[in-house]
Amino acid sequence: MRVHKLTFAALAVAASLSLTACNDEDATGGDPAPATSSSSSDGGSGSDGSGGSEQGGDKDSAGKNSGGQGADAGAGSGEDSKLAKCRTDELEFSAQDSTIDGDTEGTVAVTLQNGGGRDCAISGFAGVDLKTSAGALSAKRTGEPADPGVLKDGESVSFAVTYPMNDSGGSGVSVTGLVVTPPGETKSVAIAWPGAKTLPVTDGSGSPVKVGAIGSAGQGGAN
Repeated sequence: MRVHKLTFAALAVAASLSLTACNDEDATGGDPAPATSSSSSDGGSGSDGSGGSEQGGDKDSAGKNSGGQGADAGAGSGEDSKLAKCRTDELEFSAQDSTIDGDTEGTVAVTLQNGGGRDCAISGFAGVDLKTSAGALSAKRTGEPADPGVLKDGESVSFAVTYPMNDSGGSGVSVTGLVVTPPGETKSVAIAWPGAKTLPVTDGSGSPVKVGAIGSAGQGGAN
């Protein structure tokens, strides 16, 4: 009976040791999983939800800041490049005879001076009408317009008006004045005509008077 009791006791101890070993293996076997998870979190912060979001947030924030500055800079440059056009009331008008001896055509240089207290944009063609004894005579555009320019406050720009000389020996058509309308404007200004007093009579097939683009005469101030 003692032998059987010892055997049972030995079996009980062995079973106890086996259960303890299994529990230890389970315990040690469970450790790698948290360690692996922790290692993955530490080693891949860029791919981790919170870490990636934080870094992405920094990048996004930097991107927004730089984008905002770029937008502001663009708006500033846009304002500079899109100045309001020169208005009739801001300009001072004058005209002078610029005909050169020997030319087959007469030339009048019309000058627009910016007196509006600000820089303004001007380009293209001005509207030009001659007042004559036969009625208003509109000048026809000739040549290519220059690139849009800026007329700074106090500076001036000129354009040319050309017309045929009256060599017919007759009285011709009398010129009594000049009416100028700046590009893009509807308000006109009448100024004295400094050119020849008469124009030859035409057959009515078209205007013999031509107007060049802004900047086509003299040393204008438009850039």
